[in-house]
Amino acid sequence: MADATFRVMLKMQIKPGMEAEFERVWQEVGGSVTDHPANRGQWLSRSTTENEDGIYYIVSDWVDEPQFRAFETSDTHLHHRTKLHPFRSGGSMATMEIVASLAGAAA
Repeated sequence: MADATFRVMLKMQIKPGMEAEFERVWQEVGGSVTDHPANRGQWLSRSTTENEDGIYYIVSDWVDEPQFRAFETSDTHLHHRTKLHPFRSGGSMATMEIVASLAGAAA
């Protein structure tokens, strides 16, 4: 793939009753991620899977892994994390490199 993308996917468990406030704060502080010159976009999704109440997935695409890692250790990211941390009761992170893509008919 000529235009490689490094993707980060966070799974976040949000404390019960704090979901709406988490979504609001995520949108407020999201620019600290998307304003980074190596960021290609970011998406917040709420799980609709049964027994996954309060589970959110955050997907963020980056030009490459080194630039994501530089952002990950920056003061900007630390500030961003500090704003979202009070809502979390757990979570995980997966990183991946997109190796192929197919556009759907609706694209």
